[in-house]
Amino acid sequence: MRLLDQTKLPLEQVVVEIATWQGAAAAIRGMQVRGAPAIGVTAGYAVAMAAMEDSSPDREGLLANLARAAAEIVAARPTAVNLQWAVKRMLQVAESEREPEAIKARLLAEAKRIQEEDETINRKMGELGKELMPDGGGVLTHCNTGALATSAFGTALGVIRAGWESGRRFQVFNTETRPFLQGARLTSWEFQQLGIPSTLLVDSAAGMLMRRGGISCVITGADRIAANGDTANKIGTYSLAVLAKENAIPFYVAAPTSTVDLSLKTGDEIQIEERPQEEVTHFQGVATAPPGVPALNPSFDVTPSRYITAIVTEEAVCRPPYVQSLKESVKLAVGASAGVRGSG
Repeated sequence: MRLLDQTKLPLEQVVVEIATWQGAAAAIRGMQVRGAPAIGVTAGYAVAMAAMEDSSPDREGLLANLARAAAEIVAARPTAVNLQWAVKRMLQVAESEREPEAIKARLLAEAKRIQEEDETINRKMGELGKELMPDGGGVLTHCNTGALATSAFGTALGVIRAGWESGRRFQVFNTETRPFLQGARLTSWEFQQLGIPSTLLVDSAAGMLMRRGGISCVITGADRIAANGDTANKIGTYSLAVLAKENAIPFYVAAPTSTVDLSLKTGDEIQIEERPQEEVTHFQGVATAPPGVPALNPSFDVTPSRYITAIVTEEAVCRPPYVQSLKESVKLAVGASAGVRGSG
């Protein structure tokens, strides 16, 4: 598996070759690949690689080894539900086959299907969400939600892109997204590649810009969405949502239905990943804080659904009450997926 190493961007474009499922899990954990959909796609291939590497002579041995590998892959990033979703889907495919070689072939085909479906889903979200983009004014986005965070096109950035390509003209602002700087390093780079003018914004300057009237809407991605619409996303998203509410600015989320976790009633049940302290106390290996100072580095926060104006999925623009609209969107997606598999 070949991955564009996102830890090297934007100064270097380095492609890493992953030869084992353990290497794929390490790439997810080390954020060489990141973004919930991209993590899900990578996890699908990781499970396929685990099967292809396995030498068990019988089905039971292969499935047992796959289950162990799957547990380690899932543990690489605990918050992004797409990771668990993809691994679960792959294991279900494995269990549907009787012969080891058939399992291996099916898993590789399924991983490719997950990748192809993701691009299709992202483009559908762009088409549905582009009507939310203003013609004039400013659009603020947080973290990175473009092609780098997916198999192609993007989620929230994909909606911005679709709006821009439809002829709407607005000023894009993207936050730095501290401490890993996904916005500064990755989102700014992607907007440059797309030819969409964007301005980099210090995270803590968003409130000032909103108060001045420079922002018409905010749109972000998501790593997990509870049944009631509470949304886990990159740390800092909650603050932006509260600021948007205070300034009467629409706050949108764009995410595939695979990110919706109907088993969780509220966002309080979402496990929040804690990243290494060094990501806060150091920058590119250079200390930026006094030696020994402790640092808190949660990778995500949860935005209560009351701050979210709408959630764009591939099936619909969901609005409150999210308990109903998200459930219906997931139901439509499951039906569509079953139809595609049945016709294949």
